[in-house]
Amino acid sequence: MKITALRTEIVRLPLPRPILSAIFEIRSADAVLVFIDTDQGVTGEGLCFAINGNRLAILRDMVRSLEPLLIGLDPTMAASFYKRAWTDIAFFGHGGLTVAGLAGVDTALWDLRGRIAGLNVSRLLGAAATAVPAYASGGLWLSSSIDELQREAADFLARGFRAIKMRVGPRPVPWNIERVRAVREAIGPDIKLMADANQSLSVPEAIRLGRALEEFDLTWFEEPVPYWDHAGEAEIAASLDTPLASGETEYTSRGMLAMLQMKSADVLMPDLQRMGGPTEFIRAGHLAASFDVKLSSHLFSEMSLPLLAAAPNAYILEHMPWFEPIYAQRIELDNEGRAIVPDRPGWGFSFDLEAVRRHAG
Repeated sequence: MKITALRTEIVRLPLPRPILSAIFEIRSADAVLVFIDTDQGVTGEGLCFAINGNRLAILRDMVRSLEPLLIGLDPTMAASFYKRAWTDIAFFGHGGLTVAGLAGVDTALWDLRGRIAGLNVSRLLGAAATAVPAYASGGLWLSSSIDELQREAADFLARGFRAIKMRVGPRPVPWNIERVRAVREAIGPDIKLMADANQSLSVPEAIRLGRALEEFDLTWFEEPVPYWDHAGEAEIAASLDTPLASGETEYTSRGMLAMLQMKSADVLMPDLQRMGGPTEFIRAGHLAASFDVKLSSHLFSEMSLPLLAAAPNAYILEHMPWFEPIYAQRIELDNEGRAIVPDRPGWGFSFDLEAVRRHAG
């Protein structure tokens, strides 16, 4: 079997309403879909994306620039592609658009390999679980009022989630406390609750807020300071009883290693795109395991689920519904709030081509 073509399609995925994080407004999660075709009719699917469509055309060009490294390749030799691609992008560096474009191709290659083998990617890797705990991440934003926070939290519980994440921000500590208290009261003491500051605080501000929030038994306090301040993260982690989660904005397993060495996070949450795809995500998971650090994920729920299912140190999946409109299947939860790993081959989630046409940009 040989790879014969790489195809891309841009889709525009506006959110139901704009949402406000601590650092910017998010209006859409527009994506470059990647299709890798073979001479035996098997096609692998992957994607990479840009918030609000910023530089999406450049991202597509980055994906397409890797096509010469794919044509004629035996897809079961995908590691040879990654090795050559890693060298090919070195001039521009292993971060930013180069790595994001590589992720689009790598996700499609892993899907292709699973489809060829007739195995879900989790089984292709050697699964550790058939379901992974999941938390709802698609709500409880800074733009929500307290009444809206409580309604959204109750809705997540009604849908079967047993863990949810809310956002906190660079506002007075009492303002944040009032909102966290309202959500905790709405969900009760037994539901996991995370708080994400989206890199909006200084180290002293994060320590002050983190200590003030400890009465609410948070599962973690996420990205309180700019992602590059790993020393600051380590200081915060050492100062709080609440676990600190971070890593979604760092690039490749090398970035994860630096965080682990500095004890910057109690929960590591690599982003599939910033890792450069599953190949580096898996390496990051192995590194975290060697440091006895729990592994979570960031976005890309449909593809992160099989990867976490193959990681013995997997902790919890971020369930973000941004890409659901273009998939033919949905993530299902069991009665314990865990995401069920599908037994379908590849990622187990395929693009709905009619939906892709409707969202084509």
